Amino acid sequence: MKKVITWLKNIRPVKILTVFLAATFLLMTQACNRGIAQQPPQPNAQPPNVERYDPTKTYDLNTPEGGMNNFSDVDPRAKAAERAANARAEELAKNARRNVEQKGIDSSEQYVRNYREGTPLDERVKRLGEDVGSSTEELGKGVTKGTQRGVENLQKNTERAAKDLSKNVRRSTEDTTTNLQRQAEDTADAVKRTMREVDLD
Repeated sequence: MKKVITWLKNIRPVKILTVFLAATFLLMTQACNRGIAQQPPQPNAQPPNVERYDPTKTYDLNTPEGGMNNFSDVDPRAKAAERAANARAEELAKNARRNVEQKGIDSSEQYVRNYREGTPLDERVKRLGEDVGSSTEELGKGVTKGTQRGVENLQKNTERAAKDLSKNVRRSTEDTTTNLQRQAEDTADAVKRTMREVDLD
């Protein structure tokens, strides 16, 4: 009770007046400030980037094609990709025709006829045999190189496995010796404690 009385004696009217004026000023500035308050959003308001439906206009719709809901069952992007592929194939065909015509040949039939009549059959067979022989040699070289690499890899893997095995054995023996030493020390400490307890009794 004495503390409350001394506290009331220490309060000066100037302090009370200062707190009252500060609170009044704060309430008046909050109540009279119109710039901060905003209108709450309307629940039926439409976002600004959405276009409203206008019944007087005609909109482009997909043409009915007989699929589900009377429209196509195929994704429109697939049709666009098919059109692009067809256009690319057409362009490649035109490019091939231009290349044939630029070689000084009147038509593609003449190109085929010149090929058939140009090189004798025995020379074509000889070239084909040389190509097959060189391909066989390359294949044999590739197989021998692959076999050598496989043997080298096998040797390296065997050496690594032996090293890892010796490391693991060394580690396990070290772990065993350290564990035995710890157990011996713990046993010695337990015996010492027991002896001390017996001596104290």
